Amino acid sequence: MMGLKGLLRGRGSRYAVAPLPVQRTAVAPAQFTEVSSGHYFVDFGRVAFAGLELTVPEPEHGRRVTMRMGEARSGAHQIDQAAGVSVRYHEARIKLARGKHKYVVPLTKEDARWMPKGIGPVMPFRFVEILNAPRGLKAPHVRQQMAHYPFDHSAAHFNCSEPRLNAIWELCKYTMKATSFAGIFVDGDRERKPYEADAYINQLGWYYCAGEYALPRYSHEYLIRHPTWPTEWIMFSVLMAWEDYLYSGETASLRKFYRDLYAKTLLALARNDGLLEPPPRRLPLRHQRAIHIRKIRNIVDWPVGDRDGYEMVPVNTVVNAFHVRALERMSRIAGVLGHAADEQRFRAASEQAASSLNDKLFDETTGLYIDGEGSRHSSLHANMFPLAFGVVPKSRCGKVVEFIRSRGMACSVYAAQFLMDALFENGQTDHALALMVAPGDRSWRHMVEDLGATITFEDWDNNYKPKQDWNHPWGAAPANVLPRQLMGVSPIAPGFSKVMIRPQPGSLAWAESRTPTPRGPITVRFENAETFRLEVEIPVGVSARIGLPLQSAGASRVGGSIRLDGREVAAVPSEQIVLLEDVPPGRHEIMLSGKSI
Repeated sequence: MMGLKGLLRGRGSRYAVAPLPVQRTAVAPAQFTEVSSGHYFVDFGRVAFAGLELTVPEPEHGRRVTMRMGEARSGAHQIDQAAGVSVRYHEARIKLARGKHKYVVPLTKEDARWMPKGIGPVMPFRFVEILNAPRGLKAPHVRQQMAHYPFDHSAAHFNCSEPRLNAIWELCKYTMKATSFAGIFVDGDRERKPYEADAYINQLGWYYCAGEYALPRYSHEYLIRHPTWPTEWIMFSVLMAWEDYLYSGETASLRKFYRDLYAKTLLALARNDGLLEPPPRRLPLRHQRAIHIRKIRNIVDWPVGDRDGYEMVPVNTVVNAFHVRALERMSRIAGVLGHAADEQRFRAASEQAASSLNDKLFDETTGLYIDGEGSRHSSLHANMFPLAFGVVPKSRCGKVVEFIRSRGMACSVYAAQFLMDALFENGQTDHALALMVAPGDRSWRHMVEDLGATITFEDWDNNYKPKQDWNHPWGAAPANVLPRQLMGVSPIAPGFSKVMIRPQPGSLAWAESRTPTPRGPITVRFENAETFRLEVEIPVGVSARIGLPLQSAGASRVGGSIRLDGREVAAVPSEQIVLLEDVPPGRHEIMLSGKSI
């Protein structure tokens, strides 16, 4: 394997990446209300990271106008000035000059963090109060100047028979655009800092909502050089590198950062059985230099109250599930780049770590994974991460899935990404969708219907994290889960030269989607009755493997006939689906007949 000396070479200019473009879009008020003489309330409809521009139509020299901006309101026409520790409120005064002018409401120095000079400071707000307003003020005189990375709203589409899922999709899709304000993926307004876990979920959502690869790659490459403290977050860089290659088909970034990705598997910290030892508070200097960080700590989930009682023992099951996945992905990366010896060694290391995890971090009595070496506690996290990452042997999946179903949404909005993946990958579509739209305060339905969110939150509710911000893209997992898992669209070969289309409809009556890819959009629509009807449109240069569900919506299709564009065809059975291989580009209609059960 490559030594640490090899990992430390080549520092310097190769990490310099030019900042990406950010633009401003003027947003008109959705509602403009005169509350009383000189007092106006403005609702822009959605929160945006923006500045506020006021045009005064009639000169009133010396008048002092009070401008209030915020994310929350406390009444029909009043901004909540104390909604939460990190829920934004800002007040400023403008002194009017002679003549007609446009005024930009001054913000704080903190609001200028990460912002390009041509854009200026921004803060998240939806509502505006104007007090002591000049005569003749109308809705066209007030504009929210939204900052965002270029975003084609028409690139992606999702719609289905469940209205609540449609509202959740729109929330998460808009979150992708709204939180791109800095030209790099950041965690939200409170810290405005790139984090690997946030960037990973943001990356997948951005692919499915925008179909653009420069912004995720820039964010990923920045984090390679500027990592954050959690142990799992370091390994996320390897996962992001693989997704960048798989979705874009480009290898330049893999080649450029191969040495860094090699180190970020944390293989150098593994003990003889392949499991990661507890990281010291301060790493030895050689490891600091290799992974660009002095201290790392295990995190499992955040905030702490969302860990489902996890026992933070030293040899940690969640951390080691990440380790298995990072080693497996690094083996693939090495293979793509032609490093045959590294490919073999990383594959062997991944298999060894998986074997040790299954041997030493599993309770034979309960049939569940424990939180770590020496623990007797089995949390949701200790079971869903190994399941999501493919570490759980098939013989154990039944018990593990049953346990995961029993825990509900006992995790944060971050970890919900992996809970959704674990459920969809194991045939639990209806349970996954039920969690998304569940009543109570731990679902995306709660964000939409109860909290009126227009950007996803940092956690499910202020009750669980009082200091949370209301503009956190790591809460937007459905932006990728709905098209990637429910509609089943994902690349098999790099750059979507070959694609999997495997809808998992559950009890949904119908759904449709459009997914942007480097080769053109892929459209999918299914109707889910006794006969399953699937319509797809595959772009030129793409072949598809199509999976059809054998059971759903109260029908069994085992032994049913399959018709492709009106012709009966043979298919390959594969557990709960049948597969059609090498479906060519173009529009196709596929019918799978069945019988009611």
